[in-house]
Amino acid sequence: MTFETLKLNKEFRRLYGRGNCEVSPYVVTYFLKNKSGKIRIGITTGKKLGNAVCRNRARRLIVAALRENLAHIMPGYDFVFVARTRILSVKSTVIAETFKKQLTTAGIWNDIDEENSD
Repeated sequence: MTFETLKLNKEFRRLYGRGNCEVSPYVVTYFLKNKSGKIRIGITTGKKLGNAVCRNRARRLIVAALRENLAHIMPGYDFVFVARTRILSVKSTVIAETFKKQLTTAGIWNDIDEENSD
């Protein structure tokens, strides 16, 4: 399964305004059901994180963690991930566990067999 990216400012604002959110020390996740039936994501990394190298690393960590969990995420949702400063001190596996906790709490996690996911 793949995902599409959110690019327009109005799409991000719609999620900030009407979406639900889950907070962790590493990332804030906004989510909202969409009509397309696809997974669409947007990633926000502010200048508070550091220079361009740090912000790009944060984006790569989020994408790596997302790809690891993509088979478990129910389709039909838009997500915006906002990186927080602590994300730079952890690996993508920690972020993947954070996503699992956040999405399970939100009811978006699809718990399929680990053996059949390949």
